[in-house]
Amino acid sequence: MKLVQSILTKNPCYTAGRKITVKGLMLHSVGCSQPKASVFINSWNSPSYDNACVHGFIDGNDGTVYQTLPWNHRGWHCGSGNKGSGNNTHIGVEMCEPACIKYTSGANFTCSDLTTARAVSERTYKAAAELFAMLCRQYNLNPTADGVIISHREGHRRGIASNHGDPEHLWTQLGMGYTMDTFRWAVKAAMDKGSSSDTGGYTRIMGTAVATAEQMETYIKAKNPQVPQSVLDMIPLYLSEGKTEGVRGDIAFAQSCLETGNFTFSGSAVTLEQNNFCGMGVTSNGMKGNSFDTPQFGIRAQIQHLKAYASIDALKNPCVDPRFKYVARGSAEYVEWLGQQENPQGKGWAAGAGYGEKILTILKNICGTAGGASGTADTWYRVRKTWADAKSQIGAFRVLENAKNCVDKNPGYSVFDENGVNIYTLDTAAFSPYLVRVSITDLNIRKGPGTNYAKTGKFTGKGVFTIVEKQTGKGSDTGWGCLKSGAGWISLDYAEKIS
Repeated sequence: MKLVQSILTKNPCYTAGRKITVKGLMLHSVGCSQPKASVFINSWNSPSYDNACVHGFIDGNDGTVYQTLPWNHRGWHCGSGNKGSGNNTHIGVEMCEPACIKYTSGANFTCSDLTTARAVSERTYKAAAELFAMLCRQYNLNPTADGVIISHREGHRRGIASNHGDPEHLWTQLGMGYTMDTFRWAVKAAMDKGSSSDTGGYTRIMGTAVATAEQMETYIKAKNPQVPQSVLDMIPLYLSEGKTEGVRGDIAFAQSCLETGNFTFSGSAVTLEQNNFCGMGVTSNGMKGNSFDTPQFGIRAQIQHLKAYASIDALKNPCVDPRFKYVARGSAEYVEWLGQQENPQGKGWAAGAGYGEKILTILKNICGTAGGASGTADTWYRVRKTWADAKSQIGAFRVLENAKNCVDKNPGYSVFDENGVNIYTLDTAAFSPYLVRVSITDLNIRKGPGTNYAKTGKFTGKGVFTIVEKQTGKGSDTGWGCLKSGAGWISLDYAEKIS
């Protein structure tokens, strides 16, 4: 989170100088199609602007948080209701909204670019979660306690705010899958992040599948020779649905094998005809669980449920998971944490002991079958100072990108393959920005340094651009360059360095 102080010293709310005892945080969205926080800051920082003042704005273009009032000042952000005003107890923060929406009546709007609108809303949601986590720490607030973190809409229902529908109206109409409950748990996850000291060898749920469809089919045929053809036909859906949401589809398939008894459904509360391959909705003995119209929707719901546990990112597809809203977002980043008994927060998919390890055992067996990349199943990438200095190892990873990320955070360490070959070392040499020329019109800009990061939906076009950072990453031999404009990253394979 990038936090910039831009106090509205000329606004009458600031000059009034009233203080509050902070008891909670209120989340707003601006209610108009304006992603730039600077527009509001410039307009509101005036002695004549005496109808509103908030503690902060979150920019929709880059997620920067602008603090516009001291946190303990009384703001003018929510009006009042029949039980008083949240201005007396709550810090108020506004999230900027996408430029591509157009309000029609009340809180209703149309959207001309759903992809961009969702990206803006996801950006502000995540920045808000980080900001609220910081403020909860600062004021010793419990983010999941009643009334601590609320929206303007919830404030009105509690009788302490004017009648507004934000920000839930934005998330709902964009099909984000966000609610204030998911937001509160995202804040808690941000507060808890890093509390577990040893996750170096754990398996992330988010990422690219390692096992292939052929390996999954070979595995299930061996375990269940009578497996229906309909099950074999739907195996590729685990990979395609997983790829869409950034979830490892092979992990989802391994989980389905566990939950369905390798698709025999022996002892399972669900049946094949329900298209429910993960026991979703079976919350107690005797419950039948949820049913879905097609296998694809059943798998999509399972993928979305895994994403709810593993990430606070917005869904890419409309939510078909009926239990998505009940998940503590981001509470189980790793497969090992899907079991409630092993989860640091006591959250998780299943109550039984060793649930995550059971999934990983199946996954390892799937990866060990024929039909995949040679050596993929048992490859570990170790992070050490030198290969000979085994005691210096601070992590072992199945996914190379995770190992690289560990090195990036720990200068002096390198990634070694199982033969002791150094395959990645952070370049700590001072970086000097330089110019590149792009000669193609359709060079994609991505959100991060690699094709494993989402496209922003924008292109550079032809021209000269300034690169302010360079990193290695998937999909580029030359590396990835960060644009000075902040728009994102481009592959330097398609750019010519000119200075």
